[in-house]
Amino acid sequence: MDTFILILTALGFISIVLEDLTHINKAKTTLFFGSLIWLLYYVEHAATSAEVDIKLNENLLEVASLWLFLMSAMTFVAYLNNRGFIANLVMRLLPEKLSLRTLLFITANFAFIFSSLADNVTTTLVCISLLIPLKLDNKDMLRFMAVIVFGVNSGGVSLITGDVTTLMVFLAGKVTIGNLLMLIAPAYAALMILTFFMSKRMSGDLVIEKNQQPILMVDWVAGGQFLITILSILALNVLFHVPPLLTFLVSLSMLFVLMQFLNKDEDMMRNIRLIEFDTLLFFLGVLLMVGMLKELKVLDLLSQVYTYLPTPVANYALGIFSALVDNVPLTAAVLHSGMEMPLSDWISLVYAVGVGGSLLVIGSAAGIIAMSKVEGLTFASYARYSKYLLIAYTIGFALAWGLGQLVHGVTGA
Repeated sequence: MDTFILILTALGFISIVLEDLTHINKAKTTLFFGSLIWLLYYVEHAATSAEVDIKLNENLLEVASLWLFLMSAMTFVAYLNNRGFIANLVMRLLPEKLSLRTLLFITANFAFIFSSLADNVTTTLVCISLLIPLKLDNKDMLRFMAVIVFGVNSGGVSLITGDVTTLMVFLAGKVTIGNLLMLIAPAYAALMILTFFMSKRMSGDLVIEKNQQPILMVDWVAGGQFLITILSILALNVLFHVPPLLTFLVSLSMLFVLMQFLNKDEDMMRNIRLIEFDTLLFFLGVLLMVGMLKELKVLDLLSQVYTYLPTPVANYALGIFSALVDNVPLTAAVLHSGMEMPLSDWISLVYAVGVGGSLLVIGSAAGIIAMSKVEGLTFASYARYSKYLLIAYTIGFALAWGLGQLVHGVTGA
């Protein structure tokens, strides 16, 4: 039975890689295989079902924490995006005339900052929606997309609200919020280096037609509350060790109550229905499969990679590998394998699995979304910039690891 379960688990992971060929949403396949293998595991261990209950509940508790946090964040962003608050605010801040190179740097900074607050999919969609009306040349648009994908993934690694793998490592107790904030500098430096490379052959000016809608006071209130929520999550966790999930749930409920009084026509429950539930179901299926691999002791094999390679080299390679294999199961596998690493290596691992997917357009949700929305963006056209992307990734990883080593030397952690 264990062999059959392993075969089904392998099929589940293969379905993720082949999603573009089969056109079957990976959320459907991973949820099917993830739940099926646990059902079979119960059948196999019927005599000791109480022990299996404990193992399954441990996995479900991890999934529930991740689910509720992401649901809270995605609901907030869905409301702001649905009201047009984000796009209108960005258009107000842009000058009426600017060069292509300047716009590229502005876009890189926006992708970096906003992706640390919102999920990668939303940030990518907002960036694309702002660029498409400008009718950029195809070559210039492809350069923008490479910077956006790298910027979105880079911005997300430093905050638990920005990247699910960062959140997973944090919830596992391997890093603190203070540790993650150190990644801002190396991640931003790598992005600026990539943006400089991409801007070298750009020239010309653009005229921005400002046709934005007025921003209502009620939306300013919601936007301000979202920013305060992020700051509160960081402050309360650092000062009082309050779980970020609890802070987000309190703030989300406050948003529901506030909007009931400030904008009675707004159906806030509708925003919950707008969030990417396929993403949440995908995480559920993946974590169930990885949890089963842990129970079957398969993840012990992963530690052998770190036996044959120095830990920094293994982390660097894992980041590159995440461009081919989804970073969520990779990160979950490392965490469930029980490996022990110093803080400096956990910090570099967060950067590697968070940014490494940018090396290929199929390596991250941001790349997949961009490829589906931008004409001419294909695997091959994106791969033209692989040299620059790899250089930027390598510099960012080296800086993240070096900074971690410095902290390790000072604190001894």
